[in-house]
Amino acid sequence: MDFKIIDLLITATLDTLYMSIVATVIATLLAIIPAILLVLCEPKGLAPNKIIFRMLDTILNTLRSFPFIILMVVLLPFTKWLLGVSYGASAAIVPLSIGAMPFIARIIENALKEVDRGVIEAALSFGASNSQIIFRIMLIEALPSIISGITLAFILVIGFSAMAGSLGGGGLGDIAIKYGYYRFQSDIMLYNVIILICLVQIIQSLGDFLYRKLKK
Repeated sequence: MDFKIIDLLITATLDTLYMSIVATVIATLLAIIPAILLVLCEPKGLAPNKIIFRMLDTILNTLRSFPFIILMVVLLPFTKWLLGVSYGASAAIVPLSIGAMPFIARIIENALKEVDRGVIEAALSFGASNSQIIFRIMLIEALPSIISGITLAFILVIGFSAMAGSLGGGGLGDIAIKYGYYRFQSDIMLYNVIILICLVQIIQSLGDFLYRKLKK
């Protein structure tokens, strides 16, 4: 392998990590409020509200139903308006964030629902408010499960970022298309696959480590 290919792969790997990390963080921040509202407003929640629950549930299900490649195309005008460009690693963050947000929202929602009901009822009996129960009890109790779920979401975003490369999103997917597919350089395609496998293994191991630490 010559230095040009090594430099190409390093740059592509850094672009992939940049896209995936930033998109996962943004998606998580966007997902927290809808997830909390879903838990609060569900029929057996702390503040039942059918209208808000149905509206958020429908929005998340609609966003989750879009295949990522279609979502990316649909969001091209919005990305162009927001960032001034519709291609490259930074531009790919927009559809990556929106694509991952509903998935992460469901992860946080399910993690909050798994919190022991007895703990919540005990807090209510002591006069705790809904916000205190959500932020001081439920989110803390659910944190290990949330971290485990976000680890899976991060890996999913890395896969999405590879697909984004087919539309000029940059990163490893872009290299795989330009060199591995169009130029029939199977060695570069193989290196891409190996790098992606290594990234997934490292991220999953780190997520498992954090989960065990938080569980203790």
